Amino acid sequence: MNLILGYIGLAAMLGLAFIGSSFGTTIAGNAAEGALKKNPEGSTNYMILSAMPASQGLYGFVAFLIWLGKDFAADGVTLFAIGIATGIVFCISAIRQGQVCANGILGISQGHNVFTNTLIYAALPEFYAILSLIAALMV
Repeated sequence: MNLILGYIGLAAMLGLAFIGSSFGTTIAGNAAEGALKKNPEGSTNYMILSAMPASQGLYGFVAFLIWLGKDFAADGVTLFAIGIATGIVFCISAIRQGQVCANGILGISQGHNVFTNTLIYAALPEFYAILSLIAALMV
């Protein structure tokens, strides 16, 4: 049973991080596509902001690689709990970060100088994903 729980936790850690990053990048990417029609000069800023939510997928992959070497028979319940918790944080963080970036992309397309502010606001949900990664690595 511990082995099964361990693999479920590992899958949740990686899968939820990737799902969140996929949603977050497409939320911002959709905004970027619309913004390109209105103001194509901001395409570099749109691309940078659209890529930001992908980092949570990288955090999930790092945590996955670290936990892959653990003894699932002994650490299955722990890995299950950590995998579910970090996976949820990565997923929600990436989706919300994508929404923040999408709003920044909209603002830039309307001629407002909000790129730097958007990067700062988008770093806030990222902070919690980093804390979750650190917590997962410390256990």
